[in-house]
Amino acid sequence: MKSTSVADDGSERNKTEPKKRTRQPNGRSSIYLGKDGKWHGRVTVGTRDDGTPDRRHIERKTRNEVAEAVKELEKLRNTRKVPKAGVRWTVETWLTHWIENIAPERVNENTMVGYGVAVRKHLIPGLGAHRLDRLAPEHVERLYSKMQSSGAKPATAHQVHRTFRTALNAAVRRGHLAENPLNKVTAPRVDEEEIEPFTVAEVRRLLAAADKRRNAARWAVALALGLRQGEALGLRWEDVDLDNGILCIRRSRLRPRYAHGCNTACGKKAGYCPERRRTNDKTSRTKSRAGRRRVGLPPQVVQLLRAHRVTQNVERKAAGERWTDEGWVFATPTGSDISHRHDWSEWKALLRDGGLRDARLHDARHTAATVLLILRVPERAVMNLMGWSTTAMATRYQHIVDEVRSSVAQQVDALIWENIPGSN
Repeated sequence: MKSTSVADDGSERNKTEPKKRTRQPNGRSSIYLGKDGKWHGRVTVGTRDDGTPDRRHIERKTRNEVAEAVKELEKLRNTRKVPKAGVRWTVETWLTHWIENIAPERVNENTMVGYGVAVRKHLIPGLGAHRLDRLAPEHVERLYSKMQSSGAKPATAHQVHRTFRTALNAAVRRGHLAENPLNKVTAPRVDEEEIEPFTVAEVRRLLAAADKRRNAARWAVALALGLRQGEALGLRWEDVDLDNGILCIRRSRLRPRYAHGCNTACGKKAGYCPERRRTNDKTSRTKSRAGRRRVGLPPQVVQLLRAHRVTQNVERKAAGERWTDEGWVFATPTGSDISHRHDWSEWKALLRDGGLRDARLHDARHTAATVLLILRVPERAVMNLMGWSTTAMATRYQHIVDEVRSSVAQQVDALIWENIPGSN
């Protein structure tokens, strides 16, 4: 029987193998024709946890195929990218492990909700049966194409891509994958919606309309400070220092998640079960470390919050025993927390009252960032006020509005045509 030895430098050596085949010395790889008629390769890639050599087996139909596979495995060994030995993960088993045990330690609950939809609704049904280490870029690209041809929005496919890339990066870090196949996949293209923030005049109209509604200070906080919806709804009075004009942002309100509380299936979704029970906390820490911040309050906002607290104390006395004292800055007439849905409905009503175009609630945050740009606030200060962790967010949020365009045009005019004979 012939045996081909592949040295560490990639060269091949042929020799006649004795009846009892011996392992190559010095951890060298070997290729041989087995009794089953197939070609086999053995490559030492390192040491196992128990100290024994980690020698991997490769099986192919032809000698050339196994030689190429051996060289590829040696290349991975030399670059220290060999996947760990042991149980072979499928896409489903890895994603399930990642979303249940790894991801919750790194991101907040709101992010986990998005991860859960991407994993359970799209990735596991579409790719779950694939071996993790045999997943190819083409498999992923076909999934994205199928999603969009079935009616999924490009933004949904993009979110699935981001989630999958994050999950597979964790697999690479733990040695279950040599490299992330999604590094070779182009993310589904998402055409960013052009966001036109409110002008200063429109902001004034909104605040005038808000002054006639309950919780008027809620919208002053949104438009002047740019708080996220969860941050504004998560404010407690202990976070507000009106004497010094400081607001501490520590937490974010979470959308509720429910489980069935009935002993027998009621036939409804958990959120509509007559005996539903909430399974998550009302608040969590802010989205990032940068999100936990202290913000200076403009004097007018301080006045609005003082007036708001007086009004809330009147409501407290009117509610009597029905009052739920949880310390919320923005609460219902009985002191309980305001739902995200109700807050959104109030925003839409405010737009109608002010005679303004329809807009997302998050556009108030874009508006606040743009106002800071108009005021030429330094970028580092803007990042602190808005709770951004990267400077890239400034480009995303700060929009050039008419006030800024006009100012730039005047500066260009003065720079180019100043002191030119005949220019006005």
